[in-house]
Amino acid sequence: MTPITEVEGRRLSLSNLDKVLYPDTGTTKGEVLHYYAAVAAEVMLPHLRDRPLSFLRYPDGPEGLRFFTKNPPPGTPDWVSTAPVPRSDDPDASQVLAQDLPSLMWAANLVVEFHTHQWRQDSPAVADRLVFDLDPGPPAGVAECCRVALWLRERLAGDGLSAYGKTSGSKGLHLLVPLKPTPSENVTAYARRLALEAQDALPGLAVHRMTRSLRPGKVFVDFSQNAAAKTTAAPYTLRARSSPTVSAPVTWDEIEACGAPDALVVLAGDMAARLDRYGDLLAPLHDSGRAGTLPGD
Repeated sequence: MTPITEVEGRRLSLSNLDKVLYPDTGTTKGEVLHYYAAVAAEVMLPHLRDRPLSFLRYPDGPEGLRFFTKNPPPGTPDWVSTAPVPRSDDPDASQVLAQDLPSLMWAANLVVEFHTHQWRQDSPAVADRLVFDLDPGPPAGVAECCRVALWLRERLAGDGLSAYGKTSGSKGLHLLVPLKPTPSENVTAYARRLALEAQDALPGLAVHRMTRSLRPGKVFVDFSQNAAAKTTAAPYTLRARSSPTVSAPVTWDEIEACGAPDALVVLAGDMAARLDRYGDLLAPLHDSGRAGTLPGD
């Protein structure tokens, strides 16, 4: 029998709570739901609110079927908010919004990675943050990503912009920069320019193109996720890996000290202590006083 629980007045059916989703640690679906409800919700919801969501679903764990979806899944409750996000192939398309804890828990019960746009529903294609996805090509790893991140931090600071880091929850590192509302195409163009500069400044380490043959031993500085149609793994989301890795905020001290391939791996079980120690390291993204303006805008 499927358990029914009530979350802030909403009734949720929670299924398969004993199913092991992460084989390396034996982490069950029930433990995943506990992570979102008890650990992540308070800090995660502000990063999701008003941002149309895409989901990478992995209902049988990372080794099972995985599929990406933008449309609200069949059976989405009528109390879960959605936002219109027209696409060329579907002008009436919409996407889910996680505006509150019941919506977050409903989505988590589907077993998903949470991915967000860099803009909010009331300002489509007008970004309030910039993102770099630093993706290492083996044998490069997260230590090399950290070196590129440090260069980007200084370069961004030269333009009056502040950067904040989080693990991708996979192999790399994300940098996020709070912005005054800026057209996504302008943000993409600026991010591309900095990716090219990083490649010129760090020729043996950074590359701005996705071409596989160029990437072994280097860090791909992916600027393309600033495009209005793209999404990026949200802060605090669990990832579809063999262990319950989190896309977790990290300090610049941690990035500066990073020197090992397994550095900056943060698991769901680590997060309560990290939040007690640091709070939300990405809270400045919500502070309009810290939002910067791109050169020339």
